[in-house]
Amino acid sequence: MIGDDLVAYHEARAQGGCGLIVLQVSGVHETARYTNHVLMATDDSSVPGYRAVAEVVHRHGTTIFAQLFHPGREVMDGERGMAPRAVAPSDEPQERFKVVPEALSTAVIKEIIAGYATAAKRIADSGIDGVEIVASHGYLPIQFFNPRVNTRTDEYGGSPANRRRFLTEVVAGVRAAVGPEVVVGLRISGEEKTEDGLVATEVLDLIEGLDAMTTDSGTSGEDVDCLDYFSITAGDSSTLQGAVHIVPSMQIDPAYAASLSEQVKKITDKPVMVAGRINQPHEAEKAIAEGRTDMAIMTRAMISDPAMARKAQRDAVDEIRACIGCNQACIGHFQMGVPISCIQYPESGRELTFLPRPRVRTRRRVLVIGGGPAGLKAAAVAAEQGDDVVLCEREPHLGGAVLLAQELPYRSEFGGAATNLSAEARRAGVDIRTSTPVAQEVVDQVAPDHVIVATGAVQRMPQLEVDDEAVVFGARDYLSTQPELPAGRVLVADWKGDWIGLGIALRLAEARVPVTLATAANFPGAAIQQYTRTLLMSQALRAGVDFVNDARLVGVDADTGYLQSTLCEIVHEVDGVAATIVSGAPRSVVPDLDFGSASVRTIGDALAPRTVEEAVLEGLEAASSLAAVS
Repeated sequence: MIGDDLVAYHEARAQGGCGLIVLQVSGVHETARYTNHVLMATDDSSVPGYRAVAEVVHRHGTTIFAQLFHPGREVMDGERGMAPRAVAPSDEPQERFKVVPEALSTAVIKEIIAGYATAAKRIADSGIDGVEIVASHGYLPIQFFNPRVNTRTDEYGGSPANRRRFLTEVVAGVRAAVGPEVVVGLRISGEEKTEDGLVATEVLDLIEGLDAMTTDSGTSGEDVDCLDYFSITAGDSSTLQGAVHIVPSMQIDPAYAASLSEQVKKITDKPVMVAGRINQPHEAEKAIAEGRTDMAIMTRAMISDPAMARKAQRDAVDEIRACIGCNQACIGHFQMGVPISCIQYPESGRELTFLPRPRVRTRRRVLVIGGGPAGLKAAAVAAEQGDDVVLCEREPHLGGAVLLAQELPYRSEFGGAATNLSAEARRAGVDIRTSTPVAQEVVDQVAPDHVIVATGAVQRMPQLEVDDEAVVFGARDYLSTQPELPAGRVLVADWKGDWIGLGIALRLAEARVPVTLATAANFPGAAIQQYTRTLLMSQALRAGVDFVNDARLVGVDADTGYLQSTLCEIVHEVDGVAATIVSGAPRSVVPDLDFGSASVRTIGDALAPRTVEEAVLEGLEAASSLAAVS
């Protein structure tokens, strides 16, 4: 159901100047529950939620559509932890979720088609301006069309006309249900980019037929188009290879799917919109100016910065908090079954908790120690609330560990988080002092009422037996100093299964250095969001990285690395090792200072080493708590 949190989330985007909001998918039949938290439009209990979100975004002049959805065999989880059960045109198995679907009977097919129509009418009657039929990413309507997935021999399978029948009946039924005044669109992957997936020529042929569909308006006697627009994306949910395009990460070029929408524009006069890593207004403007699309869909861009449209409208583009395509707190949260947010802007999804920003009644002096993500967020929010904020950073540059992360391959955009947070702190009026380690005299000079400690973490080396002749670096030291490595194989020992070990291994392998990546995790990149990991792993495999899983580094001599299995007593030797790079658990750094009567709060890695997401959220929480005690 649509609740208060989701309404507040969309109101923030409407306030921020968004022209059109297209809601997340809504299931049209009981068999459409592809997760345990999907919106459902199958009965009238859903109406108050649709009405509430429509009313709130309309107040800000924004139009709103809702997506009509059935996943077919693309089901992520089952009921109460059980294996997923799915339906599809045929019983062809699904590789990614390991699902063997039940082949639909003709009677249930008719039920589902009717479900699209009744859901569309229910949503439209709730005040939503339009509906969008989701046939993208290998979901049910396109499963019927794909001859590699649909092996039926009845009226819904076999010939191209029969394989189109499900989607054409859905389109006609939806138009008849909502009438000529409600917008009806179609979302479809211009190319599925996966094994056995549809290619562009097949999709264009389908779109051309759908574009020509009309029906009797029932009022003027004139025919009306069944579809009003096409929404183009890329990819397919059924394989890891195709699924990366559902929410493409920072390894993929911005606006790359505009090449697909451009082909669609050549065969239709209807409006065409496109989605696919369009992060900033200039990327959208370029695609529109070149005639490749009529509209740009910018989902993660507006998760990261709900006010992006207003900022672009007043030419304040330097203030835009650009999405960095990390996928951690948006689709990463969704796939964990928890509410989405943004690592740079944790207010997303938490609007009712943190917005609007309160103002302090009495201006206090706040000292923030540390200019990494946690400290920058705390300083910016505290200053926005009205406090007098001094931020001290011992290094000459702001950003903390983010500056190391951007040194990894295909991770350069991650540095944008430091850039964005630094700019927000400066705009808020924070007194930023770099190259300023906080000693007691600094504390005494600032004389703070409140202190926020965000001093981060440092390199920690695990207990190892290391031969004097062995060349061993900590991962942080390696990334910060960029030492020249001796010729030969490099062993990268990875403690967590995150970006660091996999990124260093990939960087070396792409430079044609022989690399073995040994991870104590079950598999490399285990802590990375699935779509991002898939691309990194495919790049690492092509580059020739060797992998050892479930193994911790216990010793290194002049040319051998010794790995202890995390599962049993087996020891694995890696021979011919010229250098070893160790990515171990970091150690928190907390200053030993006398803060007098000031309140003190420790956040981020200084509290416990984790990720940027936790650091920025704790910065927000720490600053928000100051307003509560003003």
